[in-house]
Amino acid sequence: MTNLKISAGGFVFKARLEEEKAPKTCRAFLKLLPFKNKIIHVRWSGEAVWIPLGDFDLGLGYENHTSHPSIGEILLYPGGISETEILLPYGSTSFSSKVGQLAGNHFLTIVEGNEKLTELGRKVLWEGAQDIIFERI
Repeated sequence: MTNLKISAGGFVFKARLEEEKAPKTCRAFLKLLPFKNKIIHVRWSGEAVWIPLGDFDLGLGYENHTSHPSIGEILLYPGGISETEILLPYGSTSFSSKVGQLAGNHFLTIVEGNEKLTELGRKVLWEGAQDIIFERI
């Protein structure tokens, strides 16, 4: 089991890679570590923040994909009808874009710090983009 540390907006979370359910997505993401970017609040999906990645192509298809992630179930949308992105839900989420409903690969689950996700989401909503970094523990 591989765990990652996620630091965002002054909060720290511990997350578990879903290596059995999404092995290709996990391997591709591990190659990017440490991964630094910005999170912004979603526009269509509900209570979540996201990392827009444009046309970044990881060479992935769908695996362990869902449109309705639970709090702390992080998705990687591999691109296609919308841009590539990472979605981090902090509340009720129905993953979608301006072209309609999407499904993303659930590859990472927050296992420590879930109680701070709502606070992070509200901070991003009211204060704007926040730095985020994913690192191996």
